[in-house]
Amino acid sequence: MGSEGQRAPESGDRTTILRTLVDAYSRPLSRYFNRRVSAQHDVPDLVQEVFLRLSRLADPNDVRQRDSFIFVTAANVLKDQARRDQVRGAGLSDPIDDFSLEGSDFAPDRVLASRQVALALRHALAELPERTRDVFVLRMLEGLKMADVAHALAISTRAAEKHQARALAHVAERLKDWRP
Repeated sequence: MGSEGQRAPESGDRTTILRTLVDAYSRPLSRYFNRRVSAQHDVPDLVQEVFLRLSRLADPNDVRQRDSFIFVTAANVLKDQARRDQVRGAGLSDPIDDFSLEGSDFAPDRVLASRQVALALRHALAELPERTRDVFVLRMLEGLKMADVAHALAISTRAAEKHQARALAHVAERLKDWRP
């Protein structure tokens, strides 16, 4: 990943600035998307969409927290894709086929319950303010340290901890009926 403190070249040449960003972030973005989508053939298109959005900025060199900005943009690209897929009826997961559960170590009712909990978690997270959701995702799902989360979002560690506490309380409340 690129370094937070480094900026793209100071020249006014948009092409050079964008090429520098592509060189620095193509691989990290590919890894980011590879971990989040089931259709791996979509990864190059998702990476390209991030750079397309960057190219639409008035001055891509003005982005201060580059790492954070680019990966929040990537998260937004995923959200937009999920919305499009939902409208098309595709969803983000593969359909359950009767034959896909054969030989599974998990009972079909357990698999269904897990999917329902995952859906409930998704809805609970969607109810959170964006900053609070971002803190929760970076800390709990990405496994970043709280100081790294705070740095990525350009907030204090204490503020990140407060967002995390709010997110955990909200998720716990929403999922209280799912506890065994």
